[in-house]
Amino acid sequence: MSMVNWQLQGTEFATCNCDWGCPCQFNSLPSRGHCEAVVSMRVEHGHFKDVTLDDLCWVGVFAWPGAIHEGNGRCQVFVEDKATAAQREALLTILSGGETVPGATVFQVFSSTISEMYEPQFVPIEFSVDVEARQAHTRIAGVLEATGEPIRSPINGEPLRARLTLPDGFEFTEAEIASGTYQTHGAIEINSAQSHGHFARLHFTGQGVVR
Repeated sequence: MSMVNWQLQGTEFATCNCDWGCPCQFNSLPSRGHCEAVVSMRVEHGHFKDVTLDDLCWVGVFAWPGAIHEGNGRCQVFVEDKATAAQREALLTILSGGETVPGATVFQVFSSTISEMYEPQFVPIEFSVDVEARQAHTRIAGVLEATGEPIRSPINGEPLRARLTLPDGFEFTEAEIASGTYQTHGAIEINSAQSHGHFARLHFTGQGVVR
């Protein structure tokens, strides 16, 4: 079966309600028995057929009643309002796991666990991220805010640096681990403070992660 040629490259900040490091990354059950997450990304270079996706941001809000693989998840996607109709359709296709080999990307895997997909919103998105500094800020006015910062020593407050390497990961190969805080007020209302966060430079095609 032939698929549309597409590619996404960019920087991601993700934060969830698990403890730092997130046991889900190790095929273990979530820290608190259920999964919630806010994921943000700026596409630095991307295309879907001949539609360019450069310099567009998107944010996904997720909630599962148990572990992700158990399903029954809910999701709402936000795409930067400057995207054209063609760009919106292209990004939503990719983010919903379309035109992708089954199991090849986090988008396709997550899509198979979602039971309720809310209408996407096209809104102004404020997003800044610095992978090396482990700093990030995502904001959609009146809807959500998420921040990332280094994990700090409880003894002297010094920042701790930790990396997670997943040679066969379907989201990233390597990520900087950090502390994340978020609160949302959209169709999915979730919040967490000083829980897991990670920063990664992503590169996807319909065949999977480019390593």
